[in-house]
Amino acid sequence: MGNQERIVVVGASLAGLRAAATLREEGFAGALTLVGTEPHRPYNRPPLSKSVLEGDDDVSLPGSEEIDAEWRGGRSAVRLDAEARTVTLDDRAELPYDGLVIATGARPRRLPEEQMALAGVHVLRTIDHALELRKALADVQGRVVVIGGGFIGGEVASTIRAAGHEVTIVDAAEPMVRVLGRTVGSWLADHHRANGVELVTNTRVAELVGEAGRVTGVRLDDSRVVAADLVVVGAGVAPNTEWLEGSGLHVDDGVLTDSRLFAIGHGDIVAAGDVARWPHATFGHETVRIEHWSNANEQGAAAARNLLRGPSEAVPFGQVPALGTRVHGTRLQYAGLPHLADASTVVTGSPEDGKFSVAFTRGDVLVGAATVNFPKELTRLRKAIEAGESL
Repeated sequence: MGNQERIVVVGASLAGLRAAATLREEGFAGALTLVGTEPHRPYNRPPLSKSVLEGDDDVSLPGSEEIDAEWRGGRSAVRLDAEARTVTLDDRAELPYDGLVIATGARPRRLPEEQMALAGVHVLRTIDHALELRKALADVQGRVVVIGGGFIGGEVASTIRAAGHEVTIVDAAEPMVRVLGRTVGSWLADHHRANGVELVTNTRVAELVGEAGRVTGVRLDDSRVVAADLVVVGAGVAPNTEWLEGSGLHVDDGVLTDSRLFAIGHGDIVAAGDVARWPHATFGHETVRIEHWSNANEQGAAAARNLLRGPSEAVPFGQVPALGTRVHGTRLQYAGLPHLADASTVVTGSPEDGKFSVAFTRGDVLVGAATVNFPKELTRLRKAIEAGESL
């Protein structure tokens, strides 16, 4: 263990919480500060697009109340001085550190502010967003338009449709085709339609239109307008790195780290969760950034351990990512990095039966897998990816 006496964790969602908890579990007895932008203690985000919208307020995250750390809630980091080893908060407080964990996560991508300001336009990232959306849905009479058919967009559309609302998804491609491949993406598109969701694909949003300060529709780039009583913008996220400007850290779609999660050139700073980009040895050191619960959970703990060990004893973080979602009651999962593949093959089951798996290969070596209602196959294929096996 290193000689750190003061460690600051910036970011109090899952990655930050796991980092703080792991620091204590590994024997760190010094001063530990946990900074969170939201006033709430760390909570579980996956229910926000599902059960919370249905009326269940349970977003508890085990260990969030028991963490032995100074809690700075409702505060944002605005500056990092890596040379002086200080983090400045938005209330001008300066936090000195010997070790720093950056876990500031990501925020929803937004449309121009004058469009986001229209009543009836929502994003979904925080518990407050979810509660606002739930309240708004209770008064919706017309159609809900979800912009983006990715993980969040698909889950929100599924939940809202199950509640009896008319739903349209607008996406620049078929839902999740960039992530899950064309076979699963096409199946998912049909699955949405079979459950009463209208899909408008292969087109982009030009602007939102409104009347008397309230959204009334979504104008597409081909000039069509989709009527909307409420709009949910689920167009992906952007990592929260603006506060690192001028710090000397390398930032490019996230904080760039080495394979051990140390910020490039800094042996006292690690990054974890949605904000971290690191070279993954399993995939030829391809630099990746993973936005998912399981990665934040494992990476937060790994970053904390490596910070305590120091660069000379730290170990690479090589977990093969595995992600999952449920859409209209169907479980979709993927592992690895399917987007790196040059070929894909249905290896078990069939799309017609609604239970199948797809293997993704690059030069005949497995780099990814996607499954529909087939968790055992996902586990098998993930192990094969980890082992670098061929199809």
